[in-house]
Amino acid sequence: MTTTNIPWNDITKLGQKTLLGTDLFTVSWILARFCNYNCSYCWPYARSSTPDHQTLETYKNTLDEIKRQARENGFKNFHFSFSGGEPTAYKYFGELIEHYCSDTAPEYQSIHMTTNLSPGSKWWNRWLDATSKLQRRSITASFHAEFANEQEFGDKCLQLMNNGVFVTINQVMVPDMFDDLYARLKRFADRGINVTLKPQSDPTASFVVTGYTEEQMQIMQQGFPQRIPDNYKQLIPLYQVELEDKSGKKYNLDQAERLNAFGFNKFKDWTCNAGYQGCVIREQEVKRSYSCHDEPLGTLNDGFELFKTPRKCITPSCVSSADSKLPKEKQ
Repeated sequence: MTTTNIPWNDITKLGQKTLLGTDLFTVSWILARFCNYNCSYCWPYARSSTPDHQTLETYKNTLDEIKRQARENGFKNFHFSFSGGEPTAYKYFGELIEHYCSDTAPEYQSIHMTTNLSPGSKWWNRWLDATSKLQRRSITASFHAEFANEQEFGDKCLQLMNNGVFVTINQVMVPDMFDDLYARLKRFADRGINVTLKPQSDPTASFVVTGYTEEQMQIMQQGFPQRIPDNYKQLIPLYQVELEDKSGKKYNLDQAERLNAFGFNKFKDWTCNAGYQGCVIREQEVKRSYSCHDEPLGTLNDGFELFKTPRKCITPSCVSSADSKLPKEKQ
């Protein structure tokens, strides 16, 4: 992967390739903050020991309403990404996924999950069966050494990959632990599993923390490029993000997480499709995106309204890949 030739100061357009000029609508959904792990380094706001889920009916109705409004705006195909907390800890998660998969109208439907992979193999076999008719399935697997066994975790990743799921192990590269974390990621990569090196952000997810050496930043910018495993059954582009400069020349990145490593995450006054081609759900709140300073679009119980057209960004920085991958253009 070559990133040194990208003229960052001249980039005027970018977005995930599957979202550029397509009728695909994307949702990033934090179901709740409840998690079955209690990692010592987790931000206090990011988890809860008390189940805080909404009712299954509320989730189903929200899913249906998002699709209804998106279809009114011309989006016919869908990608839903679920996270938490830990989404698999939700008692009725299987029923919610079955409801999502039961919609036969879209020509293309995909699913993503960010998970600690704590359920056993039988649970994952049921998930594989429920999602078998979707056009794409992907998982960001978060390894937590305080609770998980490295060998077993890798085995679960390979189980999913062998069943056509695109798996990436996501690791926040804490500066003080960088070398140890890198060594573990290399062991996973040597087993044929994709890994992502994610810069650590501050507790408000507004900026990348200081403390990285120049060499460490370079590793996060270019290390472990995303690969298509030999046994992967679907043709997925290696480069997922496209950028365009003011002359119309195009460039590629393997994943949106790289943008933070390059410090290319300030899109204020750019026209962005957040809220129009995608939205974020954080517990009760429906938002344009995670980083956005805009007023929320609404709530699950009181209703929400998606934008009818793209709008200008009013936010100083954008550090979530769920936000930065949405199509945006500098005017």
